[in-house]
Parts: sequence; structure tokens; C-alpha cells
Amino acid sequence: MKDHIYNFLKYKDLFFELIKKDIKLKYRNSVLGILWSMLNPLLMMIVLTIIFSNLFNKHIEHFPVYVLTGRLIYQFFSESTNFAMDSIGSNSQLIKKVYVPKYLFPLSRICSSFITTLISMVPLLLVMLVTGMPFHWLNLLAIFPMICLLISSVGIGLLLATINVFFKDMKHLYSIILTVIMYLTPIFYPASIIPDKYRVIVEMNPIFNVVVMFRNLIMEGTLPPLSMMGVTLFYSCCIFVIGFFVFYKKQDKFIFYI
Repeated sequence: MKDHIYNFLKYKDLFFELIKKDIKLKYRNSVLGILWSMLNPLLMMIVLTIIFSNLFNKHIEHFPVYVLTGRLIYQFFSESTNFAMDSIGSNSQLIKKVYVPKYLFPLSRICSSFITTLISMVPLLLVMLVTGMPFHWLNLLAIFPMICLLISSVGIGLLLATINVFFKDMKHLYSIILTVIMYLTPIFYPASIIPDKYRVIVEMNPIFNVVVMFRNLIMEGTLPPLSMMGVTLFYSCCIFVIGFFVFYKKQDKFIFYI
């Protein structure tokens, strides 16, 4: 572990440059640039609110905020893991020429997505103001579920990056998996409608508890159960360890397939 920390510190400048490059490339052909990070979830919130408000508005207070919080969590998870999956192949020329810790590529993409997602929180604050939702000091603790999500996204990103090197069709398969995850996440519907017999399966979704905790802290101003916080953190760390282990074991073979 000490060797990995030393190696990361040695290449930290490159890591930060990769993050900058990823953010610039993401908005290279966009007229609005990084402002699109704020407009995109806001527009999706408006569309989903118009479509589903008649169904669930009576059961969910502050429905626009409810939709936006779920959408922000899902958008980060989807975007970051997708970017990480292609990170090794898109940097193959650099990997072939010089030694660079390979995990920096998926990690930088996930971190760049995390930064743009934090920027996307600005519209959330505006919508909370417009809808008259009260602010609470516990809102600041919403960073905890976001950190849990970041940890699990890194693990899944490393796993996807590894699989994608050897199995190019992973991109198509993962798009289906993301669709399933989206519908298993209470983004626009209340979690209470999930039948108890399917609850355990649904909660295996890596972003389910994150969304619930995030809404507890943002919308209700209440601290999630400590058991949920502990289980979510443990689950995220397990995903990270699995992803890191698989990536570490297979990274020396990447050069033969990229």
C-alpha cells in the first residue's frame, strides 16, 4: 500500500493534468462549455417533472427537487463509469510509449466527472430556493453519500476498464446495465412502492442507498440511520477493493490487447 501511495504522489502532477484534459475534452465542442453541467440536469428535471408529476406529485413533497437529486446521483454514476471504461484504450499510445501508472487514467476520468457533478449542484440550490424548501446545516453532510458514491464508482470504473480491454462489447452490455440501474433507482418514483419481496434485490443497486441518504440530508434535513451509512460505506469499499484487485492483476496484460 505504501508503494501505491508513493507512486501516486510521484505522478500527482500528471494526474491533475489528466483531470484538466478530461474536463476540457468533454466540453471542447460545446458552445455553453461547463455551463452545460448545470443545464443538463435542470432540463432533465423539467422533463421528468412534467411527465411524472401527475402520478407521484401527491405522494412526494417538492417533487422537482426529488427528481433532481436522484438524477444528479445517477448522472454522475453513469457518466463517470462510462468514461472510465474507455480510459485505457483511448490512452493506448501513451501507455505503449512511457511508463505511467495505468490506474491514473480511469481515476482521472472519474474525478473529472465528480468535479463537474459538484458544479451541477448549483441548479439544485436554485431549485430549492424557488420551491421554498428550507435549508438545514445537515445539508452539508450530503458530501458523505457523494464520497461513498465516488469510492464505488472508482471500483466499478477500474473493473469496467479492465474488462473493456479484453472484451470490446462491454460498452454495449453496460448501456443495458445502466438502463436497469436507472429503473431500479427511485429517481422519479417513491421508494415506498417497491414490493418488500424485491427490496433486497433493489438495494443491491450501488446507488440506491446513496440516493436515499442524499435525499434525507438535502430534502428532509435529517441524518440517515447510522446502520445505513455504515453499510453503504462498507459496500462501497468492497466494490473498490474488488475493482482495484482485478485491475492490478490484469494491468500487465493490457499492452497485448490495446
